[in-house]
Amino acid sequence: MADESNGLVIEPMEQFVVKALFGGDVNWYTPTNVTLWMALTVLAATALMVYGARGRALVPSRAQSAAEMTYGFVYKMVEDVAGHDAVRFFPHIFTLFMFVLFANLLGLIPFAFTTTSHIAVTAVLALTVFLSVTALGFILHGPKFLKLFWVDSAPLALRPVLALIELISYFARPISHSIRLAGAMMAGHAVAKVFAGFTAAMGAAFFLPILAVTALYALELLVAVIQAYVFTILTCVYLRDALHPSH
Repeated sequence: MADESNGLVIEPMEQFVVKALFGGDVNWYTPTNVTLWMALTVLAATALMVYGARGRALVPSRAQSAAEMTYGFVYKMVEDVAGHDAVRFFPHIFTLFMFVLFANLLGLIPFAFTTTSHIAVTAVLALTVFLSVTALGFILHGPKFLKLFWVDSAPLALRPVLALIELISYFARPISHSIRLAGAMMAGHAVAKVFAGFTAAMGAAFFLPILAVTALYALELLVAVIQAYVFTILTCVYLRDALHPSH
C-alpha cells in the first residue's frame, strides 16, 4: 500500500516475511526469525512454569499464582470438555496451550515476529492434533471408531448422506483449526501496522491513529488469549470424539 504523492508507504504484510537471521537465502535448515521467536516462545513458557513452581510457597508469588492458575484453568477445561478419562492426555494439551498463548503474546512486542500468523506453523500444530486423536481413536476402539461418522439417531435413509458429511467435516478439521488461528493473528497485526503507518502522515492529528492503535493493541491482547483458548478447547473436543466416538 503506497501513496507516492506524500511519500507515505505502508506495507502491512512485510512483518510476516520469513528472513534468515544471518543473511542469505532461506532453506529448510536456515535459522530464521521464525526459528528465533519459536525458541523464545518455548523459553518463555518454560520459564513461567519452572520459575513459578519452584518455590511452592503457601503464600504464592505472582509468578506462582500465574503458573498455578494457568495449570488449573487448562486442567479443568480438559476435564469438563473431554471427560475425566482425558486427563491422562493433559500434558500434551497443556503444552499446546502454552505454546500458542506465548507465541501470540510475544508477537505483540514491537518488532517481534508472530509465529502463529504463519499457516505453516499452525498447520503443523493442527495436524499433530488431528493425527494423534485419529490414531488414538483407532487404537482404543478399532473399527468401532468409525461409528463417529454414523448417526444412529437419524432416519436410516439419511444416514449414508450424513456419514459422508461427517467424514468431510472430520477431514476439514485441521484446515479450519489452523486457518482460524493464523488468520486471526495475521489480520489483527496487519490492521495495526496500517493504523501505525498513518501516524506520521496525520500532522497535528497524529494522536488519532495512536489512539486507534492503542485500542487495537488492547483488542489484540484479548484476541491472543482467546485464540489460544479456542485452539485448545477444539483440541479437547476432538479428543472427546476419539475417546467416545458413539453419537
